[in-house]
Amino acid sequence: MQMVLKSLLLTSALGVSPFALAQMDHSAHQMPAAKTAVKAAADASLGDGVVKSVNKAKGTALIAHGALPNGMPPMTMAYKVKNVAWLDQLKPGQAIRFATDADGTTVLRIEGLK
Repeated sequence: MQMVLKSLLLTSALGVSPFALAQMDHSAHQMPAAKTAVKAAADASLGDGVVKSVNKAKGTALIAHGALPNGMPPMTMAYKVKNVAWLDQLKPGQAIRFATDADGTTVLRIEGLK
């Protein structure tokens, strides 16, 4: 009971209705910024590349790329893919944005694929 009284006194001293205070949703105001920060961090981990070929039998895509965020220099390399179904969606000449594992040997994410 004392806590309720203290809350009522504090909100009235601040000129805020306890009902208005209870209805405020602070997380709703922070969500767009939080989502933007998460998206920016995810985009920062992506590198740009061009698919040169797809080898479904080996489960790889040959990708030419510039320097990657993980420190890998520009090169053309055959990458394993996390999801072999992606190989059906990749076509030679297709420009992609992708992220690799820490070793830089497996593509973990390709932007725009389902």
